Amino acid sequence: MQKKFISNLAFLVLLNLLVKPVAIFGIDAAVQNEVGAESYGIYFSLLNFSMLFNILLDFGINNFTTKNIAQHPQIASKYIGKILVFRLILFVFYAVFSYSIAYALNWNSYELYLLSFLVLNQLLVTLIAYVRSHFGGLLFFKTEAFIGVLDRVLLIFICGAVLYFPMTDTPFKIEWFIWIQTLSYGITLFIGFILLFGKIGIPKFKYTTAFSMVIVRKSFPYALLIMLMMIYTRVDSVMIERMHINGKAEAGYYAQGFRLVNAFFMFAMLFSNLLFPIFSKMFKLKEDTTPLFSTASRLLIGGAILLAVVSFYNSEFILDLVYNGDIAESKHAFQLLMISFVGMCATIIFGTLLTAKGNMLFLNVVAGIGIAINFIINLYLIPIYGATGAAIATCITQTVVSLTQLIYCIRELKIQFSLFFLVQFVLFLTSLIAISYYLVVSSLALFLLLLLLTFISMIVFRFIDVKSMRAIIKSSSEE
Repeated sequence: MQKKFISNLAFLVLLNLLVKPVAIFGIDAAVQNEVGAESYGIYFSLLNFSMLFNILLDFGINNFTTKNIAQHPQIASKYIGKILVFRLILFVFYAVFSYSIAYALNWNSYELYLLSFLVLNQLLVTLIAYVRSHFGGLLFFKTEAFIGVLDRVLLIFICGAVLYFPMTDTPFKIEWFIWIQTLSYGITLFIGFILLFGKIGIPKFKYTTAFSMVIVRKSFPYALLIMLMMIYTRVDSVMIERMHINGKAEAGYYAQGFRLVNAFFMFAMLFSNLLFPIFSKMFKLKEDTTPLFSTASRLLIGGAILLAVVSFYNSEFILDLVYNGDIAESKHAFQLLMISFVGMCATIIFGTLLTAKGNMLFLNVVAGIGIAINFIINLYLIPIYGATGAAIATCITQTVVSLTQLIYCIRELKIQFSLFFLVQFVLFLTSLIAISYYLVVSSLALFLLLLLLTFISMIVFRFIDVKSMRAIIKSSSEE
């Protein structure tokens, strides 16, 4: 399983490196530079609001599908038609609920107009994820990766043409960006269905109440976990826009730092996409997950610490590479969000292992605690500190959640860390801080040198075990 994980991880990282940074920094950041912090802040707040109730669309079906297809591949074509019809019914509930809450929050007609497209986009995104969950469960990771980046490729070409080669003197509007997203998602979903039906056959579409209730009951633990995690990771921007006296602009400042963190998080999620079906299958076959868990943990958490330390000491330089202004206003929020990124990545590893094992009650309780911590701190800090206050809340929440999951894994799953590893960890962290502190970055060349030196630290302290990976890749290529 380590060979499958490493080889597919390398492919996924390469494919995403070719596409997603361009989409995030060449398109998304360019849109914010073009429309301004306040206009983008409205979009960012509405986008995260639309995600808060995504659970009513997904209801844990995607994770449930991935796990069950990984363990029982023969069911891939049996239920898909019924589930797709059920999801359209869920969309009606989701749309009505979202609009009801938005109306209660006194958003104006223009904001509700934008929200209508974002609500539609959530349906398309959820259906794309459902298609990908089938490919992931069947361990067709390359097909899943293709579907995973196709919407970004389309966004790059379509929105890039409008941004960089305008055919009108009208300034770029945020609604154009949303419309192009809708088109990109729609095309991606259409192609995804063609590929999926080509593998499992064309399903029969019908609604069965009894079947739908069974799916709800079995998916509920996954649904609850997704909802709780979505709340404490996405509610910040909504609270900033609603609670701070300069809320729309502060939401825009928060978005500048969050975009960079989210870019890194997209790559981190590749680990979850690979590990979840693999861990699920290993648990079913009663195989030892420790070697794979150790390899993945060192890679992801070590890489997260590297990025966090480098970004903390060079926040202004990094933000200035991407944005035209508002650097001072978004600097501190970005620094804190990058520290929280370490906790996010730890949660990916521990949470994925525990989800595959079926420890859903514990994960949901911890996520509920995370919401309480996040909400209470945001309630106090956002009116005073705006984006920075929200970043503090995120940092504390992610740290508490990840440490709680770590302690549980050590106690219940007998995950062990040797004294030698702890010494390695301390020396690795010390080396990163020393290099980042003393190497003053004033140019892109120096920044690349900094990244190279810190990457070498990962190899020296064996967070990247070159010898083992070379052996895994070699044995994989010989099969």
